[in-house]
Amino acid sequence: MLEEKPWHKQYPKEIPKSIEYGQNLIPDYLKESARKYPMKNALHFMGAEMTYQKLYEHALQFAHYLKSIGVEKGDRVAIMLPNLPQGVIAYYGTLMTGAIVVQTNPLYMEREVEYQMQDSGAKVILTLDILFPRVSSAVKNTSVEHIIVTAIKDFLPFPKNLIYPFIQKREYGIVVKVNHEGNHHLFTEILKAASKEEINYEGDPEKDLALLQYTGGTTGFPKGVMLTHNNLVANTKMCDAWLYKYKEGEERVLALLPFFHVYGMTTVLILSVMKGHKMIILPKFNATDTLKAIQKQRPTLFPGAPTMYIGLLNHPDIAKYDLSSIDSCISGSAALPVEVQEEFEKVTGGKLVEGYGLTETSPVTHANLLWDGPRKKGSIGLPWPSTDVAVLSAENHEPLPVGEIGEIGIKGPQVMKGYWNRPEETESTFANGWLLTGDMGYMDEEGYFYVVDRKKDMIIAGGFNIYPREIEEVLYEHKAVQEVVVAGVPDPYRGETVKAYVVLKENAEVTEQELNEYCRKHLAAFKVPRLYEFRDELPKTAIGKILRRALVEEERQKLANDKKEA
Repeated sequence: MLEEKPWHKQYPKEIPKSIEYGQNLIPDYLKESARKYPMKNALHFMGAEMTYQKLYEHALQFAHYLKSIGVEKGDRVAIMLPNLPQGVIAYYGTLMTGAIVVQTNPLYMEREVEYQMQDSGAKVILTLDILFPRVSSAVKNTSVEHIIVTAIKDFLPFPKNLIYPFIQKREYGIVVKVNHEGNHHLFTEILKAASKEEINYEGDPEKDLALLQYTGGTTGFPKGVMLTHNNLVANTKMCDAWLYKYKEGEERVLALLPFFHVYGMTTVLILSVMKGHKMIILPKFNATDTLKAIQKQRPTLFPGAPTMYIGLLNHPDIAKYDLSSIDSCISGSAALPVEVQEEFEKVTGGKLVEGYGLTETSPVTHANLLWDGPRKKGSIGLPWPSTDVAVLSAENHEPLPVGEIGEIGIKGPQVMKGYWNRPEETESTFANGWLLTGDMGYMDEEGYFYVVDRKKDMIIAGGFNIYPREIEEVLYEHKAVQEVVVAGVPDPYRGETVKAYVVLKENAEVTEQELNEYCRKHLAAFKVPRLYEFRDELPKTAIGKILRRALVEEERQKLANDKKEA
């Protein structure tokens, strides 16, 4: 049990200070849900549904096939797919063999795939037919021995499965034919031939890795975060404790967050299977498709990212859709603007709260309360059960008093084992037992935490420390602004200067001068952006997180080019 912390006093009685997370491996929960809810639908995908019994059988088939081609405990199996039923099957099937999942972004290009396969030492990769040419070329100089290929049409209902290849050819201009022979394997053939017999998988949840999850690599090369079965189970059970009003076996979860992102894996994939919920799977975010799915499939839980909620709110026909089934949403991956939270709650009648986490913590460590207790604007909320958090000084990494800004440190069962094959970087990420998040923040007297910015994103202009998030919050409140990101760009006089990259709402108009006057009313003069750039869109990750560093790199490149020309 954790000692009493300020945030524990804010917990409603239903949320415990600490949780029991047992000694189960992740596949145990699929086995248990298949036993308890055999005929309940586990998955809905574009009109097709799959029961828990069928999902369990398919996972067993995939596991048996992996074993037949030489996959053993500790081997790495890469899954390079958008959200599809095949990804759920492969995830649990891989873990049943004792192997480690390597989630790979399907948007990766050859160089990125090659790096990740080389670094992880993956033996097998599962991918889409349309990605096969890219993948087969990328893995030539890696340890990958087998490529398993599937297609989106493989789990579509009739007649969509017949129509989809024509749509695919029109959209991507490619039709790929792969034969089930040699080291190339077809997912559909695997499910025809492999055994459905029970597998006796054993392991140590505290020591055995379930996942290598690669970080974004904004500084240097991406690192493989080593997450054990215990890490992921503990974080999922924390999430379950936070969602205490939800009933086992009865909820419907919108599976829009990518499973290849650890946030989607924990709060959607593992949580849904652990609790016997139904996943409504969408392979990518499209505002119209999402609104249609919400109206028709009636999800109750919608974990997402701010850009998803913003995209829905700015859809011109949002008022035509019934979104009233949504009871709660936990937003992660980036700061949630207050006005987006308020507007989304007004439209749906549900609750939308901001959470916080990072890949190294499986990923969630904080969230605002959904139902009972105070919610504070601009706060990432309270630490989750069994999680200890402190604001640390830069000098000696000792906890700072309430209200002082320092680096946020985390302790808890969801904290990673370390970085794959990087002992020195692992060591430098911990201090006095705390995982150093790289985020600057503070805690108030009631135990609510606030992130003021990434340590590396902090702008130092003319000697002042400036936190971009504060400026973004102000600009998000302007009626013409749909999306904004603020970054520090090189400046010969101030060292850095503040620049705002702005996407306007459809048909909205505002000038740079008007934004400047608006900011001056709400911010100290040294924080007001000196530069504004209007864009049609901002660079983002697959989960919708705006890539601030990509914009900064653009500016540095421009400066370098200007110097060359001069």
